[in-house]
Amino acid sequence: MTGYGDTYYARTLADVSQRTSLKGAVTADVAVIGGGLAGLTAALDLARSGRSVVVLESEKVGWGASGRNGGFVGPGYATGPADITRMVGPERAQVLHRLSIEGARIVEENIDSLAMSDNKRVYGKLSVLRYHDPDSLERHCEMMQREFGYHLEVMPTDAVRALLQSPKYHQAVYDPASFHFHPLNYARSLANAVEALGGRIFEKSRVTGCDLDRAEKTVRTAQGEVKARDVILAGGGYTDALVPRLRRSILPVATYVLLTEAAPEKLAEAVRTPMAISDNRRAGDYYRLVDDGRRLLWGGRITTRTTEPRRLAEMMQKTMISTYPQLKGVRVDTAWSGLMAYARHLMPLIGQLQPGVWYVFGFGGRGMNTTAIGGRVIAEGILGSSDRYRLYEPFGLRWNGGPFGVAAAQLTYWTYQAMDLAKERRAARVT
Repeated sequence: MTGYGDTYYARTLADVSQRTSLKGAVTADVAVIGGGLAGLTAALDLARSGRSVVVLESEKVGWGASGRNGGFVGPGYATGPADITRMVGPERAQVLHRLSIEGARIVEENIDSLAMSDNKRVYGKLSVLRYHDPDSLERHCEMMQREFGYHLEVMPTDAVRALLQSPKYHQAVYDPASFHFHPLNYARSLANAVEALGGRIFEKSRVTGCDLDRAEKTVRTAQGEVKARDVILAGGGYTDALVPRLRRSILPVATYVLLTEAAPEKLAEAVRTPMAISDNRRAGDYYRLVDDGRRLLWGGRITTRTTEPRRLAEMMQKTMISTYPQLKGVRVDTAWSGLMAYARHLMPLIGQLQPGVWYVFGFGGRGMNTTAIGGRVIAEGILGSSDRYRLYEPFGLRWNGGPFGVAAAQLTYWTYQAMDLAKERRAARVT
């Protein structure tokens, strides 16, 4: 058993080595709580700069959303450019978007510099409309080129449907620089790189308590403790109440993913591109061919209900077939859920809680680039090489609203679902 649950990524792990739990007292320059992609990226940058690092992970590295997501790498945040501009103004919004582009490039650079031969990148992503609106896509592409020098293209409906054999789809934005890959192999490669530089990573080492108010902090587990000058809190959707203020700042939101059986001929009747695909709905479908086109990995839906549905595979299969009726009869091999952490403002939570105590989490919706840039700017803050983490200060640790916040988030999602469905029905009447 891998200890990751039955996911596509766990089934195709390149490295199944085990790590020990923390026993006894150790010291380090920096203690990182959380072995997901943000914590590991920060740990790697710190280790590269000569700092001693200890990472404490309650399960296994990449066990949470970092290792069970869709595997899409590209720029952007869970909320759109217009909302960010409204919150912080146009100048800071531009800088933040450039940071998200940098985040995607950090992933690329790590794959190259660490010679990750077990992580093939497949370039190209299509963001597909489920209603007719080519003009809005043209304006978006023009803005991205004008403001950021980032090249996108509008793909017309006939070209989209030649690749994606579904009448539900209209135009798409084609992003040649985005890619998809194996996030769990990536996380484990980052961990190996941290250890190669002298960092120490302990799994099955849930933090049970901490003293963070002194110059030398203490972080305790069931069988040991770490003393460090700096502590990075790098949890996610599975964050517990270790630091209540952080836990009260996020909503754990579930999403679901399935993996089909090997059915290359049937899949080729529907999906005729190796690129990553997502649609424009607030909680739309996202999917890609894996296993050299022999299987389809399909994700979608979000809910504030954190328990896994009893008939998850059947539910997800219905979603897939609603878009591609020709896939009826293609069996689901396995299905899984994962918890993402969302702040109320839908931006990452990155900053300094108090002297020597840093936080980096809340990456729901666009985690691959934001975990990378989040980990980097926190490492820079600890090293004193930049204060770029302050660019995220306007998106603070706001209270999630408790039970009322959960209910409001679910109601908001249902409202957007209804709006998306109304747009699709109008589009169907027009066509």
